[in-house]
Amino acid sequence: MAGTVEQKLAALGITLEAPRTPVANYVGFVRTGNLLFVSGQVCATSDGKLIARGKLGAGVTLEQGVAAARGCAVNLLTQVKAALGDLDKVARVVRLSGFVNSTPDFLDGPKVLNGASDLMVNVFGDKGRHARTTVGVAVLPSDAAVEVEGIFEVA
Repeated sequence: MAGTVEQKLAALGITLEAPRTPVANYVGFVRTGNLLFVSGQVCATSDGKLIARGKLGAGVTLEQGVAAARGCAVNLLTQVKAALGDLDKVARVVRLSGFVNSTPDFLDGPKVLNGASDLMVNVFGDKGRHARTTVGVAVLPSDAAVEVEGIFEVA
């Protein structure tokens, strides 16, 4: 029987697959004490296809960016489930840090990252409200439009 968080994800049409293997010399997550640090997750589907490729402000629309950030959040949750076995063990989403592949004049990075933030609040409720940083960057791995990393407090 799926936990409460996974039931909320299912109601949103989201199924968590096995996490993708890191592409370089790092691990997907590290737990220390009651904190779980999840490595940056790009906006890729479970089969590795990017949800959005390229730059916001130069070909990638705000709506595509929001969808990409939401995909990053799904990938974060995939890593959290792999780490904990049960998403109901998340006591709090502490912080999300988002990186938006964008042109220098693109000013809507925070709106893009709402795709990730909104998903966390939708599935965790008040425990999903978090601190956040959004940074525009010149390039991301594989020319992904968005990457998000997270810190979670766990029970």
